[in-house]
Amino acid sequence: MSVTARTRKTTARVTHLLLSTALLTPALPAHAAEIPATMPASEIPAYVRVSPGLATAAQPAPETLARLKELGFRTVLNIRAADEPGVREEAEVVRAQGLGYHLIPVTPASFSAEQVDAIAKILDDPSAAPVLFHCSSSNRVGAVFAVLEARKGRSCAEAEAVGRSFGLKSPQLIEAARRVGNCR
Repeated sequence: MSVTARTRKTTARVTHLLLSTALLTPALPAHAAEIPATMPASEIPAYVRVSPGLATAAQPAPETLARLKELGFRTVLNIRAADEPGVREEAEVVRAQGLGYHLIPVTPASFSAEQVDAIAKILDDPSAAPVLFHCSSSNRVGAVFAVLEARKGRSCAEAEAVGRSFGLKSPQLIEAARRVGNCR
Protein backbone atom coordinates (compact mmCIF):
# COMPACT_ATOMS: atom_id res chain seq x y z
CA MET A 1 0.00 0.00 0.00
CA SER A 2 1.36 3.40 -0.93
CA VAL A 3 1.94 6.17 1.60
CA THR A 4 -0.95 8.15 0.09
CA ALA A 5 -3.34 5.20 0.41
CA ARG A 6 -2.29 4.62 4.04
CA THR A 7 -2.75 8.33 4.79
CA ARG A 8 -6.25 8.31 3.28
CA LYS A 9 -7.16 5.17 5.24
CA THR A 10 -5.85 6.67 8.50
CA THR A 11 -7.67 9.96 7.82
CA ALA A 12 -10.90 8.06 7.17
CA ARG A 13 -10.51 6.14 10.46
CA VAL A 14 -9.83 9.31 12.46
CA THR A 15 -12.78 11.08 10.81
CA HIS A 16 -15.03 8.11 11.61
CA LEU A 17 -13.83 8.10 15.22
CA LEU A 18 -14.41 11.84 15.61
CA LEU A 19 -17.89 11.64 14.09
CA SER A 20 -18.77 8.65 16.29
CA THR A 21 -17.60 10.49 19.40
CA ALA A 22 -19.57 13.59 18.40
CA LEU A 23 -22.72 11.52 18.05
CA LEU A 24 -22.25 10.03 21.52
CA THR A 25 -21.58 13.36 23.24
CA PRO A 26 -24.65 15.45 24.09
CA ALA A 27 -24.76 18.75 22.24
CA LEU A 28 -23.82 21.69 24.40
CA PRO A 29 -25.59 25.01 24.22
CA ALA A 30 -23.51 27.63 22.42
CA HIS A 31 -22.93 29.53 25.67
CA ALA A 32 -21.77 26.50 27.70
CA ALA A 33 -18.49 26.96 29.51
CA GLU A 34 -15.61 24.53 29.31
CA ILE A 35 -15.30 22.35 32.40
CA PRO A 36 -11.88 21.36 33.74
CA ALA A 37 -10.14 18.35 32.19
CA THR A 38 -8.77 17.42 35.61
CA MET A 39 -9.26 18.50 39.21
CA PRO A 40 -7.05 18.01 42.26
CA ALA A 41 -8.33 15.13 44.41
CA SER A 42 -8.39 17.51 47.38
CA GLU A 43 -11.03 19.58 45.56
CA ILE A 44 -13.04 16.91 43.70
CA PRO A 45 -11.95 13.33 44.40
CA ALA A 46 -12.27 10.73 41.61
CA TYR A 47 -12.98 13.48 39.05
CA VAL A 48 -13.33 12.27 35.46
CA ARG A 49 -14.30 14.54 32.58
CA VAL A 50 -16.31 12.13 30.47
CA SER A 51 -17.11 14.70 27.79
CA PRO A 52 -17.26 18.49 27.49
CA GLY A 53 -20.76 18.27 28.99
CA LEU A 54 -20.25 15.72 31.76
CA ALA A 55 -17.90 15.05 34.65
CA THR A 56 -18.25 12.35 37.30
CA ALA A 57 -16.81 12.43 40.78
CA ALA A 58 -16.88 11.60 44.43
CA GLN A 59 -18.06 14.23 46.93
CA PRO A 60 -16.57 17.65 46.11
CA ALA A 61 -14.96 19.64 48.93
CA PRO A 62 -17.24 22.36 50.38
CA GLU A 63 -14.97 25.13 49.05
CA THR A 64 -15.16 23.63 45.56
CA LEU A 65 -18.95 23.30 45.71
CA ALA A 66 -19.03 27.07 46.26
CA ARG A 67 -17.24 27.69 42.95
CA LEU A 68 -18.82 25.14 40.61
CA LYS A 69 -20.30 27.91 38.44
CA GLU A 70 -16.86 29.47 38.13
CA LEU A 71 -15.56 26.04 37.04
CA GLY A 72 -18.10 25.99 34.23
CA PHE A 73 -20.81 23.67 35.54
CA ARG A 74 -24.48 24.37 34.96
CA THR A 75 -26.05 21.41 36.81
CA VAL A 76 -25.19 19.16 39.74
CA LEU A 77 -26.66 15.67 39.90
CA ASN A 78 -26.13 14.19 43.35
CA ILE A 79 -27.10 10.56 43.97
CA ARG A 80 -26.21 10.45 47.65
CA ALA A 81 -28.95 9.62 50.15
CA ALA A 82 -30.83 12.68 51.44
CA ASP A 83 -29.86 11.88 55.03
CA GLU A 84 -26.10 11.76 54.35
CA PRO A 85 -24.11 14.59 55.94
CA GLY A 86 -23.92 17.78 53.92
CA VAL A 87 -26.55 16.97 51.29
CA ARG A 88 -28.95 19.75 52.30
CA GLU A 89 -26.11 22.26 52.56
CA GLU A 90 -24.81 21.23 49.13
CA ALA A 91 -28.19 21.90 47.55
CA GLU A 92 -28.27 25.40 49.08
CA VAL A 93 -24.72 26.26 47.97
CA VAL A 94 -25.29 25.01 44.43
CA ARG A 95 -28.65 26.73 44.00
CA ALA A 96 -27.25 30.00 45.41
CA GLN A 97 -24.92 30.07 42.38
CA GLY A 98 -27.92 29.79 40.06
CA LEU A 99 -27.06 26.24 39.06
CA GLY A 100 -29.52 23.41 38.61
CA TYR A 101 -29.50 20.84 41.38
CA HIS A 102 -30.99 17.35 41.29
CA LEU A 103 -30.96 14.85 44.14
CA ILE A 104 -31.82 11.29 43.18
CA PRO A 105 -30.93 9.21 46.26
CA VAL A 106 -29.42 5.83 45.38
CA THR A 107 -28.65 3.05 47.82
CA PRO A 108 -27.93 -0.61 47.05
CA ALA A 109 -31.39 -1.52 48.37
CA SER A 110 -33.28 1.25 46.57
CA PHE A 111 -31.41 1.24 43.25
CA SER A 112 -33.98 0.91 40.46
CA ALA A 113 -34.57 1.20 36.74
CA GLU A 114 -36.72 4.27 37.45
CA GLN A 115 -33.77 6.00 39.13
CA VAL A 116 -31.55 5.19 36.14
CA ASP A 117 -34.25 6.59 33.83
CA ALA A 118 -34.40 9.84 35.83
CA ILE A 119 -30.61 10.14 35.87
CA ALA A 120 -30.34 9.42 32.14
CA LYS A 121 -32.96 12.09 31.41
CA ILE A 122 -30.78 14.71 33.12
CA LEU A 123 -27.54 13.47 31.55
CA ASP A 124 -29.14 13.47 28.09
CA ASP A 125 -30.57 16.99 28.42
CA PRO A 126 -28.30 19.39 26.49
CA SER A 127 -29.68 22.36 28.44
CA ALA A 128 -28.40 20.82 31.69
CA ALA A 129 -24.81 20.52 30.46
CA PRO A 130 -22.19 20.74 31.74
CA VAL A 131 -23.24 18.37 34.53
CA LEU A 132 -21.27 17.31 37.60
CA PHE A 133 -22.62 13.83 38.43
CA HIS A 134 -21.46 12.58 41.82
CA CYS A 135 -22.01 10.53 44.96
CA SER A 136 -19.80 10.20 48.03
CA SER A 137 -17.10 7.94 46.53
CA SER A 138 -18.14 7.46 42.85
CA ASN A 139 -19.25 3.90 43.70
CA ARG A 140 -22.91 4.64 42.98
CA VAL A 141 -21.97 6.67 39.89
CA GLY A 142 -20.20 3.55 38.62
CA ALA A 143 -23.28 1.45 39.28
CA VAL A 144 -25.39 3.82 37.18
CA PHE A 145 -22.87 3.70 34.34
CA ALA A 146 -22.86 -0.11 34.45
CA VAL A 147 -26.63 -0.15 33.97
CA LEU A 148 -26.51 2.49 31.24
CA GLU A 149 -23.91 0.42 29.37
CA ALA A 150 -25.97 -2.76 29.75
CA ARG A 151 -28.92 -0.88 28.26
CA LYS A 152 -26.76 0.04 25.27
CA GLY A 153 -26.29 -3.65 24.58
CA ARG A 154 -22.90 -4.26 26.16
CA SER A 155 -22.39 -7.67 27.69
CA CYS A 156 -22.80 -7.87 31.45
CA ALA A 157 -19.03 -8.24 31.88
CA GLU A 158 -18.34 -5.21 29.67
CA ALA A 159 -21.00 -3.12 31.41
CA GLU A 160 -19.59 -3.99 34.82
CA ALA A 161 -16.05 -3.16 33.65
CA VAL A 162 -17.25 0.29 32.55
CA GLY A 163 -18.95 0.71 35.92
CA ARG A 164 -15.74 -0.23 37.71
CA SER A 165 -13.81 2.32 35.64
CA PHE A 166 -16.16 4.99 37.07
CA GLY A 167 -15.79 3.80 40.67
CA LEU A 168 -18.10 0.80 41.12
CA LYS A 169 -16.51 -1.38 43.80
CA SER A 170 -18.76 -2.45 46.67
CA PRO A 171 -20.22 -5.96 46.47
CA GLN A 172 -23.67 -4.59 47.38
CA LEU A 173 -23.70 -2.07 44.53
CA ILE A 174 -22.22 -4.56 42.08
CA GLU A 175 -25.13 -6.89 42.88
CA ALA A 176 -27.61 -3.99 42.66
CA ALA A 177 -26.22 -2.95 39.24
CA ARG A 178 -26.49 -6.55 38.03
CA ARG A 179 -30.10 -6.68 39.24
CA VAL A 180 -31.14 -3.37 37.67
CA GLY A 181 -29.17 -4.03 34.48
CA ASN A 182 -30.66 -7.55 34.13
CA CYS A 183 -27.22 -9.12 34.46
CA ARG A 184 -27.86 -11.90 36.94
